[in-house]
Amino acid sequence: MHIDFHDQTKSVPADYIDLLQRLLMFTAEKETVASQAELSVTFVSNQEIKEINRNYRQQDRPTDVISFAMQEKVSNEMDIVGEDLPLVLGDIVISVDKAKEQAEEFGHSLERELSFLTVHGFLHLLGYDHMNQTDEAEMFGKQEAILGEFGIGR
Repeated sequence: MHIDFHDQTKSVPADYIDLLQRLLMFTAEKETVASQAELSVTFVSNQEIKEINRNYRQQDRPTDVISFAMQEKVSNEMDIVGEDLPLVLGDIVISVDKAKEQAEEFGHSLERELSFLTVHGFLHLLGYDHMNQTDEAEMFGKQEAILGEFGIGR
């Protein structure tokens, strides 16, 4: 799997990015994601994610993570077919400011919070959601299991 990391805040340590890459690869293996899949992870400020949240979700406030899944089909959308096309899963955008706030609020490390948000965003790219209680229980259970197996517990 190919993962592009972009740190627009210039504040995420290289060892955190290495950890998140290993965590995404681990999660991809657990979820049997094709090895030729591609995605990006971008770290931004609260101001930047607020603008994204306002423009794409009509919510004028900062949030912790937003995922843009490329594999979701919209009605009347044409299929793009070809053997050599990469499997582009989409983009994960994480607010480093919000991750720091939440790490402090929940009493755990920034490393743990960024790991949680990365897995959360990745599962959204794979089609998981939490719009109802059943889906939320499945998604959050899967997140905790992945983080636990990887060695990043609470």
